Amino acid sequence: MARQHDQKNRKTRTLAVHAGEAPDPVTRASAPNIVMSSTFVLDEPVGFSAYDIPEDAPFIYSRWRNPTVQQLEDKMAVLEEAPACRCFASGMAATSAVLFSVLKTGDRLVMSDANYPGTAELARNDLKRMGIEVVTANFSDLNALEQAVTPETVLVWGETPANPTTRITDIAAVAEIAHQHGARLAIDSTFASPMATRPMTLGADYVIHSLTKYCCGHGDAMGGAVLASEEHMRAIETDGQIHVGGVMSPFNAWLINRGLATLPIRMESHEVNAMAVAHFLEAHPKVKKVLYPGLVSHPHHDLAKKQMDNFSGMLSFQIDQGADLAQKMMSDLEIIHYAVSLGHHRSLICWMGTDDLMASSYGLSGEQLAAYREFAGDGVYRLSVGLEDSDDLCEDLVRVLG
Repeated sequence: MARQHDQKNRKTRTLAVHAGEAPDPVTRASAPNIVMSSTFVLDEPVGFSAYDIPEDAPFIYSRWRNPTVQQLEDKMAVLEEAPACRCFASGMAATSAVLFSVLKTGDRLVMSDANYPGTAELARNDLKRMGIEVVTANFSDLNALEQAVTPETVLVWGETPANPTTRITDIAAVAEIAHQHGARLAIDSTFASPMATRPMTLGADYVIHSLTKYCCGHGDAMGGAVLASEEHMRAIETDGQIHVGGVMSPFNAWLINRGLATLPIRMESHEVNAMAVAHFLEAHPKVKKVLYPGLVSHPHHDLAKKQMDNFSGMLSFQIDQGADLAQKMMSDLEIIHYAVSLGHHRSLICWMGTDDLMASSYGLSGEQLAAYREFAGDGVYRLSVGLEDSDDLCEDLVRVLG
């Protein structure tokens, strides 16, 4: 489990640099070591069952626990104001760990109808195949959510801001509905990062991050994290991590931990740049709609102001015949990379068509599809605004928009 820290009076920037770290007791190295060993020498016999690991167990085997990975877990727990954290090989490994550890055959999962496509596919295909009832709801409509959450519901899963529409979920309100029915709430907070939102302080039971994105920040390491109470984390550790085995490489943990040190100042710059680019796009005659929580025009702007300390660097925008522009972006953009992923120091853009998402991932129809199209239309360009100069980014967009 993540170690607790008496650092309540320290500011966020200080915690991002120092939480979970200390000078090496032997070499006195200031920077954290990378412990790449898969196994550790023991001073006394230990059991081999993951269910019998004592709280004060030494390092035994890196699938169970590793010093470098634990440093990252400790820092994430402090930044998220969460009791415990466990890290995984990817964001989807973290997502799978929660879903497969918490749910069993016959359980009911209520999931937001706007989710990362990988999560939506996992739920719609694999969980249903395992006999788990999966129901989607528009989390912006609390009445619809209340109807979806029944006494049989075990887990409610949301994502805020949502990918790719940037739709905001009222975490506190959704947590209240879930808990009234005896269900737990999980929030994918990847778009927000710990600098924008700390869902456990608003009532969430689990927080999930793709550490590949903002927490790493440099596009060079994959990872995922789950944050929860010590009690809720036990099944995540045994069933979701040790038994399934989707553990993080210590080298990736070291890279992501290094990225976290600059997360506060990076997120400030991401927000400033995204706001400038969003205003530019909103004023462009070819752009129909810009979806960025920091804009007054965003339908959930007031909730975003209340719930988020930082509006992040993620925005989406619509243009007529948007899909036709993708090839021009691939060839003509000079600064922005046409690529998937997000949260890197460099700007990334990609087209996300509604029809493609419906066919491959979401599978929405009727009122749910209509609500999605209200945000996304026929599709959106998802732009992860990086740390370049915002004037240069806008000039790059002019090359393709005209």
